[in-house]
Amino acid sequence: MNYAVIMAGGAGTRLWPISRERLPKTALALYNNQSMFQIAVERLAPLFSPQQIIVVAGASHAAFLAEQVPEIPTENYILEPEGRGTASAIALVAVHLFARDPEASMAVLTADHFIGKPQVFRQALAAALHVAQSDYLVTLGITPDSPSTEYGYIEQGEQLLKVDGFKVLKAKRFVEKPDLDTAQAMLEAGNYCWNSGMFIWKISTILKAYKMLMPELYQQVMLLGQTIGTNAYSDTLAQIWPHVKKQTIDYGIMEKAERVAVLPVDIQWADVGNWASLKRLLPHDEHGNAIRGEALLLDCQNNLVFTDKRLIVAIGLEDFVVVDTPDALLICHKDRVQEVRQVVERLKADGRQELI
Repeated sequence: MNYAVIMAGGAGTRLWPISRERLPKTALALYNNQSMFQIAVERLAPLFSPQQIIVVAGASHAAFLAEQVPEIPTENYILEPEGRGTASAIALVAVHLFARDPEASMAVLTADHFIGKPQVFRQALAAALHVAQSDYLVTLGITPDSPSTEYGYIEQGEQLLKVDGFKVLKAKRFVEKPDLDTAQAMLEAGNYCWNSGMFIWKISTILKAYKMLMPELYQQVMLLGQTIGTNAYSDTLAQIWPHVKKQTIDYGIMEKAERVAVLPVDIQWADVGNWASLKRLLPHDEHGNAIRGEALLLDCQNNLVFTDKRLIVAIGLEDFVVVDTPDALLICHKDRVQEVRQVVERLKADGRQELI
């Protein structure tokens, strides 16, 4: 059987003050009337039924995610006591699904992506699942349309095969988020794509990769796997998880594995990771302002105003982000939205738990 794994953990600190630990961005309706989690589930049909969708979330988030999409069975929620990076989360899911079906495959997706061409996305997933049967670790690469410094890149090698119209290329190298000059050079080179963070593989294949490349984590999750379905599972998870090292799947597995393939796709993709990326998804007025809520803007250009209850009035503002909530107001220049995460870190250090 094929499974779609939706990674729905994380607090989304770069979208503070809307996104909080108690109500993360995946549960919020940011650019239409559905939450990002609901959209992520909806675009998988009919390729995956609700019974084939697995949700990875923090224990404190599972209840309201389940309320938003009640069709997903309760047993399909895999809960992390705390976030320990994508490598550990994916390994945890892998041992759960291996216990269900050792021959299964899974597509690892996230709930915080915008995908404007869902049908092409499903077609690409189906092709990638086919490629994965040959023991490849497959990732979807996004064909870049600008020299973005917000995403990592993948250098594409020779073509391995072609499936349902999709080229399948060797992934030669993973590149961390570059500076602008490097991003421009990679765009002009024409053989790089953005790293979407979406992966497809057989569960047996990824577990072999963990055993070879991350043996400590492999041993930890296999020990945990022995207790799945027993009364000992919760206690074992609580004992093991604090000792799991934080690591990303990119660094832990993808950058080191041998059989890695990439499918370059054009699916109108965006990672909704900060206020600038969200602004690009919202409707704009004739002056380039994106407004969610009620606002009166005089002589203002290229701003994002996001408000829930109060009227926001601005005069002569340009290239700013204004986000109003009942207990916090964010005002920052659009070029500094990445620093919002530092605000959350400062609030934590100051003990302002009620604001995070």
